[in-house]
Amino acid sequence: MNNSKVKSGLEESKQVGLSCRERVKRSDQSKWDVGRRSHDPIELLIAANKGRIPELLPIKMGRMAASPFGFFRGAVSLMAADLATLPVTKIEVQICGDAHVRNMGCFATPDGHLVFDINDFDETIWGPWEWDVKRLATSLILAGREAGNSDRLCRQSVQLLVRAYREAMLRFAKMPRLDLARVRVHRLLEGDPVRSVLHKAARATPLQNLEKLTTVQRDGSRVFKEAKPFLTRVGKPLSATISRALGSYRNTLPPASQHVLSFYRPVDFAFKVVGTGSVATHDYVVLHFGNGSGDPLFLQVKEEPSSAYAPYLRKANSAGNQGERVVEGQRRMQTQSDLLLGWTRFGGRDYLVRQLSDHKASIEDEDLRGRGILLYAHTSGEVLAKGHARSGDACVLAAYIGSGAKLDKAIETFAIAYADQMTLDYERFRDSIRNGRIKASRHPF
Repeated sequence: MNNSKVKSGLEESKQVGLSCRERVKRSDQSKWDVGRRSHDPIELLIAANKGRIPELLPIKMGRMAASPFGFFRGAVSLMAADLATLPVTKIEVQICGDAHVRNMGCFATPDGHLVFDINDFDETIWGPWEWDVKRLATSLILAGREAGNSDRLCRQSVQLLVRAYREAMLRFAKMPRLDLARVRVHRLLEGDPVRSVLHKAARATPLQNLEKLTTVQRDGSRVFKEAKPFLTRVGKPLSATISRALGSYRNTLPPASQHVLSFYRPVDFAFKVVGTGSVATHDYVVLHFGNGSGDPLFLQVKEEPSSAYAPYLRKANSAGNQGERVVEGQRRMQTQSDLLLGWTRFGGRDYLVRQLSDHKASIEDEDLRGRGILLYAHTSGEVLAKGHARSGDACVLAAYIGSGAKLDKAIETFAIAYADQMTLDYERFRDSIRNGRIKASRHPF
């Protein structure tokens, strides 16, 4: 391909991006209109729990009832339905789908380095880029309020988030694709909450999990330490089923990862309650040992229902397995992913398989207080832009966004309005618990 054709292609991408402003002005990204809703929020949330384990649903509802941010975390299906009522640019990328401050964190890459990136992809799908930006921005308002920050500071954090996203996208649009494929976000300042998360991740080792999650039996063997209903050992028939499923999972790994896994043997299996939005799905953990008792490996076998965004997107999912959908999305958005990331299927359900908490850590309320939320917002904006640029056309997106602050102000306005809407919905949710329409555990943790 000659240079004139390359320049022509770049100019074409730029024109596509600019033309999207005719479909949705950047200032129009500010709009939220509850009158567009054709759904009842509570009915939608109840319907989203179809197929989940009924006796565990009160735990999920209890975690959502803890705060407006807790409600927001468990209400992806509600926000997906709301976002689908809004006009979009039709610029599509691989979206995280559940972009919020607790789903940005640290983990160990295959080469052993700790990195900061998006670390939850249960809802990932090919969709409108602005849906991720709006969810992440709204989470800053709700999490910032929960941390005790003023609305003024929360607004500033959203402005900084979008500015960082915009400036990073403009950089990525000029970058060779091979360089973009290797980009990692490095921004560790003194007092930066990302540094705090990295320190926590450094301490989150398989040996720490061994002490926290298991106990030693009389014969010296290790088994999971039961804490029902949150951690429950499973019987031999189910253990055998999971073990067989791990055999097919092995085939989804690249050869080098298969070789590493071949040195480990499973010794115990348990059911584990995880997260907020994932509560009441079928999630298991498997304890393996490799080079003796000091070499544990924990695999998480996590059920993956379809993405909450799938009903609103025409190209919902090309993968035959929902676990495969998550793996594909994660690999597109992350610079480096878990060495043992794969998928399987058993009992009529699709599963993601990954390491459990191997050098993984996420943000806490205290990390987001004061200046911390601003530093965190900046890093999160860069990280999200990297994921979108890796998977989509950064030139098109950069042209739409532009170099001015129109988008920053628009997303700030949306985030405040939608955070207020979530708070109102949260109160309705609490009313539904009080009147018995929804059952919630008083001790959900």
